[in-house]
Amino acid sequence: MDLISFVNMIDISTCIISVETNKDGSYGDIRIVTGNAPYIASIETVDGSAPMMLTNKFVPDSLYQNYFPKDLNFEDFCYRCAVLKQPMHTYVHPDRYDFWFNLFMIPLGSKGNIHYCTYSQILTKNADSEELSNTSISIATDVLNTCIKLKGATNFQHTMDEVISDIRKLCDAQSCVILLTDHETRTCTALSESRNEYSMLPSMTGVLREGFYDLTASWKDTIGGSNCLIAKNTNDWNYIKEKNPEWYESLMANHVESIVLFPLTTNDEILGYIWVCNFDTEHTVKIKQTLELTTFFLASEIANRKLMDRLKLLSSIDMLTGVLNRNEMNNRIDSIRKNEDDSLKGVGIVFADLNGLKKVNDHGGHTAGDLLLKNAAIVLQNAFVGDEIFRAGGDEFMVLLSFTTEEDIIQKCNKARSLSKNYDNVSFALGYSYQTDSSDITEALKLADMRMYEDKERFYKANPDMKR
Repeated sequence: MDLISFVNMIDISTCIISVETNKDGSYGDIRIVTGNAPYIASIETVDGSAPMMLTNKFVPDSLYQNYFPKDLNFEDFCYRCAVLKQPMHTYVHPDRYDFWFNLFMIPLGSKGNIHYCTYSQILTKNADSEELSNTSISIATDVLNTCIKLKGATNFQHTMDEVISDIRKLCDAQSCVILLTDHETRTCTALSESRNEYSMLPSMTGVLREGFYDLTASWKDTIGGSNCLIAKNTNDWNYIKEKNPEWYESLMANHVESIVLFPLTTNDEILGYIWVCNFDTEHTVKIKQTLELTTFFLASEIANRKLMDRLKLLSSIDMLTGVLNRNEMNNRIDSIRKNEDDSLKGVGIVFADLNGLKKVNDHGGHTAGDLLLKNAAIVLQNAFVGDEIFRAGGDEFMVLLSFTTEEDIIQKCNKARSLSKNYDNVSFALGYSYQTDSSDITEALKLADMRMYEDKERFYKANPDMKR
């Protein structure tokens, strides 16, 4: 077969790829044998009209890694097309390039253990919504059902659990997990997980440990600029073993036999990852297509949820001190009054009012006063660890303790007085109350407030120069 003449008959950017097979059924070298003029120009012309390759010189019959980094997805497509004689099509946006690839592969003949296929590409800078939706009816229906569940969710966590369970079943996998990563705190959390009853894979709650974030941070480099990572055969596992030995050992130790891993990305930020493990490898392409399309919607919903949580946090936080604000305090007390949290037991209320804030403001200005308020909040956060701390307004704070004892409240109040000595001018008037439950929160508030004012009067009698 005259491959050069053949490929030159094709108008769009096309090359001929060869895949070598070994006696054990695995594949060896994958080479770009030849290409037509548009394909060669996409490598040799550096003008922004095509992705930047590792080299700008096309050499016939070279290993594909001469032009772009090793990519297991690309190798899998080449093997399926050239060796298994399956026509292939995909529409992807590899992270390493600022282009969308509309790819078509058609099987050609074989010569001994060398198998051939065409590889044609159409490049665009922006995504084509029609191409994104151009998938099988069954996959499109499954993904649509997922989107409907996500958009109609009233309970985000419950819906995510249901969606992940659906995805695992669609992929006929032993497990499916969404892991969220926080780059600021360098932590990760399992948002949702589904495992079938026969799975030997451990639960993520048993796998997550100190330092696991560092392992997840290595995944981006292992994926290597592709849009996902698939490991299902000896070639794939050898790649991971060489590229990321620590992760490889972890996967082997946890009985992972196959995995498809997708980053959840929005606006070039990795929110986390979704993966399925131990699936029927005969359905790898379908699984990849299902996750490929689903991740668009999952990433969008997770990003929206994080934004809403962030906005809610900002609306409930006192921006000067970092503790909860008065509005959040009122909402919390109202919910208790309405018996929305009737399971609350061992309830403590502490009012903490700063002594001498007016004098600090008069002599040092509001900058000094603001610093005093910030330091006061730090003292309370260190004394009342795990409790709800509110800035009630001005120089007054309130602490709500639950499932506590009167002895614990007194101990924490004493700790606040002790810690305040580490700061200049930080001095609290403190008043507390304790109830076995939340049935009469109004009386508890009145008692704590009254005791706080009594403590303040004692302070000013002893320190008349601090009188405001």
